[in-house]
Parts: sequence; structure tokens; C-alpha cells
Amino acid sequence: MRQLPIRWKIMTLSYAVVIFSLLIGGIVIIANIQQKEEKELRIRSMNTARTVAELSDIRKAVQEPIGWKIVNPVVDEIRLINNTDYVVVMNMDGIRYSHPVKEMLGKPSTGEDEKPAFAEHIYFSKAEGEIGTVIRAFVPIKDSDLNQIGVVVVGNKIPSFIEIMGDLTTDILIIVVLTLLFGLIGSAMLANHIKKQMFQLEPYEIKRMHEERTATFHSMNEGVIAIDNKEIITIFNEKAKMIFNVKGNFIGQPIRDVLKDTRLPEIVERNKAVYNEEIKVSGKVIVSNRIPIKKDNELIGAVAIFQDRTEVTKLAEELTGVKNFVEALRVQSHEHMNKLHTIAGLIQLGKPEKALQLAFNTSEEQENVTSFLNEKIKNDAVAGLLLSKVRRGKELGITVEVDQNSYFAAFPNQLDQHDFVVLLGNLLENAFGAFDQIETEDKRIDISFEQSAYVCAVLVEDNGSGMSEEYLPRLYEKGFTMNKSEGTGYGLFLIKQIVDKGRGKIDLSSQQGEGTSIIITFPMEVEDELYDV
Repeated sequence: MRQLPIRWKIMTLSYAVVIFSLLIGGIVIIANIQQKEEKELRIRSMNTARTVAELSDIRKAVQEPIGWKIVNPVVDEIRLINNTDYVVVMNMDGIRYSHPVKEMLGKPSTGEDEKPAFAEHIYFSKAEGEIGTVIRAFVPIKDSDLNQIGVVVVGNKIPSFIEIMGDLTTDILIIVVLTLLFGLIGSAMLANHIKKQMFQLEPYEIKRMHEERTATFHSMNEGVIAIDNKEIITIFNEKAKMIFNVKGNFIGQPIRDVLKDTRLPEIVERNKAVYNEEIKVSGKVIVSNRIPIKKDNELIGAVAIFQDRTEVTKLAEELTGVKNFVEALRVQSHEHMNKLHTIAGLIQLGKPEKALQLAFNTSEEQENVTSFLNEKIKNDAVAGLLLSKVRRGKELGITVEVDQNSYFAAFPNQLDQHDFVVLLGNLLENAFGAFDQIETEDKRIDISFEQSAYVCAVLVEDNGSGMSEEYLPRLYEKGFTMNKSEGTGYGLFLIKQIVDKGRGKIDLSSQQGEGTSIIITFPMEVEDELYDV
């Protein structure tokens, strides 16, 4: 099968699908016909049984000792008229008064499904007999006083699957021949069309060509990226991934979603080549050749070849910037010498305590904060963010304090380090912004973390300008901001997205002129222990 040409494979598969569909369809149709036939037989059997049970001659004869001599000829005529397989009339003792086999007349019946009929029940039963599966209708016979005096049983054989097919032989043959004929023609047309689309090549030939082309592009020492006229990536070799510091398979993705500054879409828009252009991409110096791809004078895409010149450029900058580097070292050395001279002067004046205080005053407070954050906040990114916000608060004259009882050791479910840094960073930036339009001596921001095996809570509280109630319903709208001059309207919008992602909730309270308090709570969904972040 593997060695068959693709044309024959497609024809065989599509033809097999046609045959299989025809088979399944035929089975379903014949099964439906069989069910419909069974339903019609039920109605015919019941009508025949009711007719026999209502005949006055049958009522009289079934009560006589040898009444079958009267009953059987009448019933046999009715059976032939109604095209019924058999009709059996019995008295209350189960003695047969009519039966297709005359030897059975006057003998008791032993059928197991007949008992409810002697209790005035009207019903159907399905039984297996010598002639096949039979539908039997049971109807009681009653006298003029409505007392039961016998039972009528009418049976009709249900046609088998094979018998129904035999009745439909001509129709089935016509359908099968036409279906197979048109299926064969359609399969051949489909196979030829696909073969033409594949340039008359076999799959193994296309596979080999693709592998050779891919190996060639990946072995090149230049980065190669190609896109089609819809800006979808068709080639992205390994060297290009190294140059742009990206990983993954980007074939089939829009170039703008993967790299925002390749300038390759410009070639598709302008239909003009650019050679040996030096550009800066992702902090690297790149020499780029970007060329449109055409087929029959129609633009179908663009290709870019990149050479990374970053290392060469850095070396040139280092060689030409030695003088600046030396000057920077001299300035730094001078600054440290000034501090050392001050300390030495204090010691010579006999004030060693002040000298020590000057030496350690700047670093002591910072060391305390750093030690506390390292001990209580187990994630370096979160601890670093808090430390930077504490420093910024000092520059702005705002006291930023982290609760000494705070503890953070694991990220909530569904959240990662990036989410938490964005969340906390936006909360604190909003808190800093609360002091932009307020004058007060005691500017303060309090931060608290509380975490258990089940809950993680973050509190950020400030005594800034606060918010009026009219703004509260719109706080989480994208683009909404109360600070028209500097606000972007994305801070609380991003916070709400992260809270929803972590299935948390926000409790916000604010009083205009008094400050704002935000508590965000996340479920941890960890039963036994907290995992280190």
C-alpha cells in the first residue's frame, strides 16, 4: 500500500468510503422498512382478531363441545381474506377451535404468552416459531353479557432482513450500480485533481524536497524569514530565532504577532526591495536585505536575510569608548574618596561615633528592609518590586511600609510571577497617584500579605485623595481614568483581568479626601502545603 501512487491511494480510499456509506445506508433503510412492516402487521393482526371475536357464529360455536367444526371453516376464510398466517380460537379451557393444522383442533394450547388473554387483556407478543418471528395479537371473546367465553389469537410472520432484500433486489441492484459507477468516476476525478495540485509529485518526493529545503535554510549562517502576501510566516530558520532570541515553531503565524520590528511587512506593502540596511531589532544591530517574492509578475510574499552585527558593533564601541569608561571610573573613585575623607576627618576630630553613623546610616535601613523581604516574601521578583516601591516612596516623600506580619510563599492557582508583579505594581502605582492632587504631611501607603494553604490575600491601603462614589461602577472599564492628564485607564482593568483569571475577588472601599483600601483575595486550592515559588 505504501508503494502505491498517490492517485491510486486516493481512489481506493474514496471508493472504499462510498462502498462503506452505501452499506451502512442500506442496512439502515432495510431496518426501517422492517420496523414499518412490523408496525403494519401489528395493526392487521389486531383488526383481524377483533373481527373474529365480534362474529356471532364464533361466539355461539366456541361454547359448544365440538364447535370447531363450525368455527374453523369460518376463521380459515377470514384468514385468507386478511392475508394472515394463522388464526387460533380457543375457549376458556384453552381448547383450540381453529388452527391451520387440523390435527390440533380440539386439543389444548400450551403457549406461555396466552394466560393474560384469559383475563380479558388485549395485547401483542413477539415469539419465535417454526416459520420465524411472529407478531401475535390477543383479543378476548365475550358473550352478550360481556362475560369472557374465549380468546382469539392472530399471528403474522415478520419478514426477515434477507426476505426484505429479496423483495427489493431490483431496486438495490440499480442503486448499487449507479452509486459505484458515479463513486468511481468521482474518485478518479478527485485523485487526478489532487495529483495535479501536487505538481505530479508523489508524497515521498514532496517530503524529500521539503526536508532538503528545510535543512538548507537551517544550515545557513544568516537568518532567513519569509512571509506570504497575507503576512503569514512561511520560513523562519534557526539562525533567525537566535538573532531575534525567540523559540518555537512560528510557521503559519502572522509575522506581526511574532516580531513587531522586522520591517518585512513593509516590503509586501511597497513591493520594493531594500538592500544592506542597518536596523536595530530587539537591542541588536542587524544588517538586513529584504526582497519581494514574485511569481508571474504577481507579488506572493517577501523574504528577509539578516546578519547579526551586534558583536562587531559592541567591539567597536568598546574600543572607541575606553576614554569615557576611564573618566566614569575617575568620577566614581572621586565620590568614594569624598566619603572616606569625611569619615577620616570625623575620626581626627575625635568623633568616631558620628563617623560610624555616617558609614552605616545609609545602608542600615536598607539592610533591614532587604532582610525582612527576603525572610517573609519568598519570590525574588515580588520582593524586588516591593523594595523598589519603598525606595520610590522615599523619593516622593511617601512612607511605604510592608506589614511585619506579612507572609507570601506561593502563587495562587492559575497565576504566575508575571501576573502577580503586574497586579501588585498597578495597585501601588494607583496608590502613588492618589497623592498627586493632595497636600498632606503624612503620606502613607500600607501593604500587607496574608497566606494560608487555602487563601492568599493582598491589602494595599493609602491615605490619599480617595474616590467619589460616582466613579466606583466604572473603575474596571478599559480606558477609564480619573487622572485625565497622566492616567492610561489600564491599571484597574488589568487588575480585574488577573483577579478573574485567579478566580479571586476584590473588596474596594474609598472615601473622597480620606483614602482608598483594596483587598484582593485568591483561593489557593492546595490542601497539604504551600509550594515555594
